[in-house]
Amino acid sequence: MVTLVVPTDAPKVRGPLQGQWTRADWEALPDDGNRYEIIEGVLYMSTAPSYFHQWIIKRLYRLVGVPAEEQRLAYIDFAPIGVFMPGCEPVQPDLVVVRAHRAQIICDRRIYGVPDLIVEVLSPGSRDYDEDVKLKAYAAAGVPEYAVIDPAERQLRLRALDVPDEYPAPRIFAEADTMTFACLPGIPFRVGDLFAGAPDTTL
Repeated sequence: MVTLVVPTDAPKVRGPLQGQWTRADWEALPDDGNRYEIIEGVLYMSTAPSYFHQWIIKRLYRLVGVPAEEQRLAYIDFAPIGVFMPGCEPVQPDLVVVRAHRAQIICDRRIYGVPDLIVEVLSPGSRDYDEDVKLKAYAAAGVPEYAVIDPAERQLRLRALDVPDEYPAPRIFAEADTMTFACLPGIPFRVGDLFAGAPDTTL
């Protein structure tokens, strides 16, 4: 076991060399309030998000998650929860959607399989991680839809997997735009409503 610095803004962690982290190593990590993820054997760790970050997640859940669950279309969850997919052992996305007919992948406190939609909200230090490392990992795992919400730009950038292993350029939705996710086509929402009303918009 060695002391290492993970590729995000978090403190040092004791564990295997980078590239050799496993699910068992992840299970042994302390419950210390940090978010730990393993992609292709590399440990990533991030500290607590901002209030505005969490506000956006709560608004998305209210606008999309609640109607989806009330209509029994899907199950929605958010970090911290382990999602185990090929090459991701695990990741802890900001928000995850699993359609109701695929509920069997939710078991034993985790999600074991590829969700229908993953959403990440950018933080000042997570842009490269969310739009490069995770983008490639989610594409390789076969996540059908990947959305990144950018609070600084007040945008939602949506990618849909139409060829294996690679997302095309994103469709960009601004504050005034109304959009729907392909996995939940009957639940439109206005992008600006994700940000509206927050008492603190510090990133």
